[in-house]
Amino acid sequence: MNALNFLANKKFGLFAIGAITGLLLPPVVKSKTARRTAVAVTAKGMALKDNAVAAFESIKEDAQDVYAEAKQKNGETAE
Repeated sequence: MNALNFLANKKFGLFAIGAITGLLLPPVVKSKTARRTAVAVTAKGMALKDNAVAAFESIKEDAQDVYAEAKQKNGETAE
């Protein structure tokens, strides 16, 4: 196996990325700027999730209303 094939190996590449990340990430994560950024990104993600859940619930309720009206129009009793 020559050196280029070894470096092109996917497993080695993933290992190298993990090792480099493991060495470089701790000092960066401990900085105040990184913490503020992480908190801001997490807050935005939580807000996005909450908005998505609210939109889904609204769509679900509308679909249930349409289904109940269709059943009523068809002469069946709504559940």
